[in-house]
Amino acid sequence: MIVEERIYTLQPGKVPEMVRLYGEEGLALQQKYLGRFIGYFTAESGGNLNQVVFLWGYDSADDRETRRAALAKDPAWQAYLKKVLPILVKQENRLLKPTAFSPIR
Repeated sequence: MIVEERIYTLQPGKVPEMVRLYGEEGLALQQKYLGRFIGYFTAESGGNLNQVVFLWGYDSADDRETRRAALAKDPAWQAYLKKVLPILVKQENRLLKPTAFSPIR
């Protein structure tokens, strides 16, 4: 298993809008294609409070690539992106491999 961590830095003051849009539209679309939703978080402290963090689990990097490609083709996902891309400043991704003693494996 791998876990994808995505950190989206948003325009100042746009976290509530992103959380609303994702909760109303984005999450259901992603769950349809991506499968293992681990969590969605907002920043409460630290250097940048204009961030949201997503965690998704996949069987492998190939599994992730296949699932994300299917999502990208969905017209509803493309319409959703048109709403959220204008408030996005930066996107960071990394793939994490759980340790043998991690509760998420």
